[in-house]
Amino acid sequence: MPAGPGRDPVKAMQRLLRLLATLDEAGSTGVRAERLIEIGEYGDRDPGTQLALDLRRLRDLGLTIDNVAGKGEPAHYRLISGDNRLRVRLTTEQLAALQRAINVADRADLARKLGISEASLPAGVGVEVTSTAPPTKLSKCLRALQLGSRIDFTYKGIRRQVHPGSVRFQNHQWYLSGVEDGDELVKHFAVGRMSDAVLQPPGSAHPVPEVRRIPLHPLLWEVNPPTEVTVRTTPEYVDDVRRWLMDPESVREHDGAVDMTYVVTNRRAFRARIYVLGSRVRIAGPDEVREELLAELRELVGE
Repeated sequence: MPAGPGRDPVKAMQRLLRLLATLDEAGSTGVRAERLIEIGEYGDRDPGTQLALDLRRLRDLGLTIDNVAGKGEPAHYRLISGDNRLRVRLTTEQLAALQRAINVADRADLARKLGISEASLPAGVGVEVTSTAPPTKLSKCLRALQLGSRIDFTYKGIRRQVHPGSVRFQNHQWYLSGVEDGDELVKHFAVGRMSDAVLQPPGSAHPVPEVRRIPLHPLLWEVNPPTEVTVRTTPEYVDDVRRWLMDPESVREHDGAVDMTYVVTNRRAFRARIYVLGSRVRIAGPDEVREELLAELRELVGE
């Protein structure tokens, strides 16, 4: 007798990724429960309960998935962007610090999203705030941009000297975009990953080319150094691969197979979509990326 949908850890992980990817693709429209049951491939063993268990597992990971159907209507689920539980996890002092950052960055929309109002903050915290607390990494980045100062910091174990071009909140975190000393390429640095940030004198920064917006698609985020990865599939699955991995840099057909080459800059997002594609694809190279994927699978199943 074949194992139930929750007994094989790898299949269970692939199923959760399929559900999450479908909810993410649907956006504010949401997805009918009937469609999620089809994607979950639960069979005839109480599929409604199996779906409910999987949605609970995703919620346990911190995701917000709501049933937006009206009373008496079939269930219809929607993945909510962001996480409004952040506010209730913050102390009054942390809320005050967050409000200061929002004020400095002129992000009234973020304040509304988090439900932060002046009434919820300590006395003296408002639009005009002067703090004697040590400057944060974010405030240093904003100050560097305002004063035209180069900012030096350690990032991924390397000391960087960056001429700032913009500071923005995107993809659920703050980014400093700028050009490193001696380079011409605009790079995006997650502020939370910086350490030992030091401001140079006002006017020490060079002009920076126009900063493009950080791509919204996770596969385009510049998280890792660019790596050419070849995904091997068969002609009938080429459209599926394009749907989940976007258009490749090159395509080569040989011996009934199709090799699609991608320049990968976000390996974690890439692996997640490979799991969704499952047996329809395999990593033809490089070995480093294939071994990384296999190691993650072994860790997930507890080997």
